Amino acid sequence: MEYYEEDVPHVLAVDDNLIDRKLVEQLLKSSSCRVTTAENGMRALEYLGLRENHQQSNANSNGSKVNMIITDYCMPGMTGYELLQKIKESSILKEVPVIIMSSENIPTRINECLEKGAQTFMLKPLKLSDVKKLRHQLTKSGS
Repeated sequence: MEYYEEDVPHVLAVDDNLIDRKLVEQLLKSSSCRVTTAENGMRALEYLGLRENHQQSNANSNGSKVNMIITDYCMPGMTGYELLQKIKESSILKEVPVIIMSSENIPTRINECLEKGAQTFMLKPLKLSDVKKLRHQLTKSGS
């Protein structure tokens, strides 16, 4: 049976580390997700159509809907926390679940992200079991 792109959850993976980004991409693809990657927060905002100098009315420049965003916490320029804030401030994207991942287990940081609206916080490196949990959340949320 063929399935169309719309039936496959679309995940935006943001990480400044190429190896981590590739790992997340492979794990998501093996769980039947369509993946777009960005190497930093600014690129992610650009992809989502949320750059300061753009109108917020266009959901994103290329019109593809993102069902979930998974981002590293520690990135140069813009942290995953700052990216999370920008997404949650957007009237269009605030409902999109954002997963924060970090190699550091710092409870205050985790709580800060969850309070700002992160769906969940995961420790790196991500494992297939983590991604399967995320995939389950995606299908459960009716996306």
